[in-house]
Amino acid sequence: MTDRSNLADAFVAGTDWAGASRKPLAGDASNRRYERLHLHGKSAVLMDAPTEKGEDIGPFVRIARYLCGLGLSAPQILATDDRHGFLLLEDLGDDLFARVIPREPELEQSLYEAATDVLVHLHRAPPPADLRAYDAAIMLNMAALAWRWYLGGALSEDPASEQAFRHAFAPILAQHAGETPVLIQRDYHAENLIWLPERAGPARVGLLDFQDAMKGHPAYDLVSVLQDARRDVPPAIEDRMIARYVAATGQDETTFRAAYAVLGAQRNLRILGVFGRLCLLNGKSHYVDLIPRVWDLLMRDLEHPALAPVAGLIKGALPTPTTDILGRIKEKCATAPKP
Repeated sequence: MTDRSNLADAFVAGTDWAGASRKPLAGDASNRRYERLHLHGKSAVLMDAPTEKGEDIGPFVRIARYLCGLGLSAPQILATDDRHGFLLLEDLGDDLFARVIPREPELEQSLYEAATDVLVHLHRAPPPADLRAYDAAIMLNMAALAWRWYLGGALSEDPASEQAFRHAFAPILAQHAGETPVLIQRDYHAENLIWLPERAGPARVGLLDFQDAMKGHPAYDLVSVLQDARRDVPPAIEDRMIARYVAATGQDETTFRAAYAVLGAQRNLRILGVFGRLCLLNGKSHYVDLIPRVWDLLMRDLEHPALAPVAGLIKGALPTPTTDILGRIKEKCATAPKP
């Protein structure tokens, strides 16, 4: 038995869930692990976030309590161990949007309407004062990950084209997406949203994986859920949800759609880099298989006139993810030196 297992046993033993049975749950792309606990016909979730690997439960706890305070369905915090990195959480169940929609496709639009309405509700509240801003400078650095980890993994890094991209993209971000007035969860998509139809209003959507929340542009999380790297969202639903958000919030539609396209390009460039990095650094080659969808979304975003000054540069610098290009990245899985 590992030290983490012993620590987890001791943590659970000191809560109301002592004696519960435990089974592993699917994890995510981080160092966190999860288990489901069962006791007397009830269930809870144990999060194991090892502090020695850089994990910190503090942001999750703070954001969860903030979201719950707004009447949204983040997991209730049942017990904490800040020193060792353990949380006991309310179990919101297994009905992820990504599972419900294939099972009940007639619910697809209703679920995306509910997810959009969560953002409308959330964006009416001021964000926590201590959140860092996801501003144009940070977004530019995140988008440039595509040069280091996607281009670098497939072919080789190209500092000159990266610098040209930065020079062209920086003013576009500043003009169209520089505002940071709302909390953005930053990983708001169908595998992090749980359908809770027994609840009412925006509380019908269970929220997960929000510990990296920052202050950002109102379009960011809408892009995240509608331009999903892991599943195809019908373009008609994407368009209706943008219109739904605009109507509910009183945004200028032309301005908002320009910001949406710019943030879509920024986010999809970042994801190309992150998925490449997950393969090259961590050996998680299955993320490479998602790259073609991300690329297609990026190409669609680049059709917007707001991105005209940078579209040709991106297309000229980054390779189309052909079978050969993706294979080159996979061949290098877990071979990159740790930064």
